[in-house]
Formats: sequence, C-alpha cells, structure tokens
Amino acid sequence: MSIGGHLVELRRRLFISAIAVLIGVVVGFFLSEFLIIVMSAPVRAIEEGQGRAFLNFTNVTSAFDLRMKIALTVGIVVASPVWLYQIWAYLVPALTRKEIGVAAGFVSAALPLFLLGCFAGWYVLPHIVVLMLGFTPEAAGNFLDAATYYDFVLKLTIAVGVAFVLPVFLVLLNAVGVLAASSIIRGWRWAILVIVIFTAFATPAADVVSMVVLAVPMIALYFAAYGVAYLHDRRAAKRRAREAGVLLAAEGLPG
Repeated sequence: MSIGGHLVELRRRLFISAIAVLIGVVVGFFLSEFLIIVMSAPVRAIEEGQGRAFLNFTNVTSAFDLRMKIALTVGIVVASPVWLYQIWAYLVPALTRKEIGVAAGFVSAALPLFLLGCFAGWYVLPHIVVLMLGFTPEAAGNFLDAATYYDFVLKLTIAVGVAFVLPVFLVLLNAVGVLAASSIIRGWRWAILVIVIFTAFATPAADVVSMVVLAVPMIALYFAAYGVAYLHDRRAAKRRAREAGVLLAAEGLPG
C-alpha cells in the first residue's frame, strides 16, 4: 500500500473511532448524574453522619463542565473496544505472526488487569476520603470544590488501573527480547520500593490497610511477570539449543 493509501486507511479508522467515542459521550452524559451520585457517596456519608462535608460548585458553568468531563471519560471507556480494534486492524497487516500473538496476549491480559486496578482504586477511595476529612477540627467544616473532588476520584481510579497493567509491559518487553527475566528479578528490591512509594502517595500515610490492599496485588503481579518471563526465556533457550544441535548435526560436527 502506498503512503497515500495508508493515510486514507488511517483517516477511515480514526473517523470510526471518533464516531464511537461521540456515541459513548452521549451515553455518558445521560449517565453523568448517576455517576456523580455514586462518586460522591463517601462525602455524603460524612455529611449525613457528622454534617461537616459538602460538595460545592464554585461558578455557573461548573456543574455542566463536570458533566461533560464525566461524559468524555465514559465515552472513551465505553468506546474502547471499537477504537482498540481499529488500532489493531490498522497495525495487524504490518505485524509478523509472532508479533500478532504477542500483541493479542498483551491486550487480553492488560484489559482485565486495568479493570481490576480500577476496582482496587475504587475500593480504597471511601477509606481515603473518610480518613483525610476526619482530620478536620470539630469547629470547622469541609466545603469541597466538586470539580477538584471528582478529578481526584478519576485520577486515583485510573492511576491504580494503569499501575496494575505495568507488569504486562515487562512481559511484553521480555517477549520481544528487550528485557530478560534475570533483569526483572535482579530489580525486585527497587520494584517493591517503587510500588510502596506509589501506594503511599495514592493513599493517606495513616491508612495502612488501603496501602497494603494496593501494594500486595501489585507486588504479586510483578513476581508473576517474572515467572512468565522466566518460562519464556527457558523455552527460548531450549529452542536455541535444539537449533544449534540440528545445525551441528547437519555439518557432521559432534554436538
């Protein structure tokens, strides 16, 4: 295919992806009120129990801006099967059979792990909100900017989701020969340190339970990535040994 043909194909797939995202945004806009209610549940629980936490919209357009932001996020997530397939369909003709298998394995593992990470972030969210607002003095109250609060909720959820996918990148780098399993296991101390620092930033310092809830599965995924990479390297070494033996036998040399 010529460069012009590639550009036409890219434009077609981008157009299909944009239409899918736009439909998802419309769906997300109608769901935005329900999602706002769900995300504000931790604050409402404090408000109903102690009367010291309130969500506020600071200007005329804040409520509409928030709904559009949520709608765009929902649109991207809902349309993800479409635009991921469009990316896949555009790249597949340029990939070898082995690369197609690696990419398919990456996508099939990354999506469930991302959703699992989002769930973990959503699980610890109420504990974080209750703990941090619990430091407010008795004589004071919390008037939270709604946009800032929902940004915090979305960023925490997505950040933890992405963090759960990172071990899959290690496996991908190993599969394409960039990173050996031995290199992964040699850096396990640094990996655990980075994970602990990340979870410490993602959760309040005083909330040890939430930190452990996030850190333990991430550490387990890191060592699982090493296990997969080790098996891959072991199979690759055996395959190279067999190929070397066949070559020596063909040349009449002792193996």
